[in-house]
Formats: sequence, C-alpha cells, structure tokens
Amino acid sequence: MSEPVSVNLPFLMPIEDAGYVSGRGTCVTGQIERGTVRIGDVVEVVGWETTECSCIGVEMFRKPLDEGRAGDTCAVFLDGIKPEDVPRGHVLVKPGTVKPHTKFTAEVTLLSTDQGGRAVANGRRLQFTLRVTDVTGDVHFPEDVASVGPGGSTTMEVTLVRAAPLEDGLHFAVREDGQDIGTGAVSQIIQ
Repeated sequence: MSEPVSVNLPFLMPIEDAGYVSGRGTCVTGQIERGTVRIGDVVEVVGWETTECSCIGVEMFRKPLDEGRAGDTCAVFLDGIKPEDVPRGHVLVKPGTVKPHTKFTAEVTLLSTDQGGRAVANGRRLQFTLRVTDVTGDVHFPEDVASVGPGGSTTMEVTLVRAAPLEDGLHFAVREDGQDIGTGAVSQIIQ
C-alpha cells in the first residue's frame, strides 16, 4: 500500500495552542497538514518571524509516538523555544520550506447575498483567515475595478498588517465584521 501524497511532502503543522509541560518543555498542538515529524528533527516555527528549534517528543492522546504524520492531531514537544514565542496561527515546518510574507495576489470569490456576502470596495480593510489565524489586510483591485458585488470574483492584491506564513495556493476565508464574506487562494507572493 502506498503512502498518501501529503505524507511525502515537507512537514507542516498549523499551531493551535502552545504551553509548557514541567520536565518536558514547550508543547505545541495542532493537526499535521502534511509530511512527517520525528523525534530529533530540526524544525522551524514560522509566524511574523522564523525560529529554529528541535522536536524532542511527539504524542497523540497522551501516548508517546516515534513520529507524527499528515492527518494526525498531536502534541509536539520542542527544545530551544519558549511557549510565549509560539502564538496560535504560527506554523511548525521543515526548515526553509515556508517563509513569513506581507503582500500577495489572490483569486477571490465573494459569497452571494443569500450566503451572507456583500459588496467590497477597492482599498477596503478586511480580515483573512489563514489556516488557524486571522490577519487584517488592505485589498486593492485591478485599476479598472472599483468594487466587487456579492457572488462576484476578482483578482486582488492584499497587504497584511503583519507578516504571516504564506504559500502559493494557500486557501483562505475573507471576513468582515466577524462574518465570512468570501473565499480565495494565494496566487502569487509579492513580498
């Protein structure tokens, strides 16, 4: 039986929570999106900056494991980083595979009026749900587009207020005033 494709890709786990376990060190939890992490692996925590550390333990439902694999919801114990340096929304990755960015272009489709969508004007500030975190960003449409109505699609350039771990193809939700108003995917990272 062959491995699922996501297991063969570079390791990535969005961090949902972090804490300190006495005698064990910093513990981060989340669901592994792709790849595998093993005890002894060097990993990076990527958010608005990047910090290298090492995996010193993996657990699932309080049972020690030799490795965590794509699809597993687990706890990863880290050496070389403090829990306060690992906020929700950062990602744990294979070194060098993901970087923090602030500017990208995306293909976005707004929800219809029946689904809660609304018109969005050029230059508006919206929230973008990137994996497990929300980041505010300013949107800019192509020169010939002043606004996009409910159910419409467009290319937009987004400038985030702080860096976030981004990759081409990353899917996200677009939110305004606490409500989902659209979906999109990163088409190109600019900065």
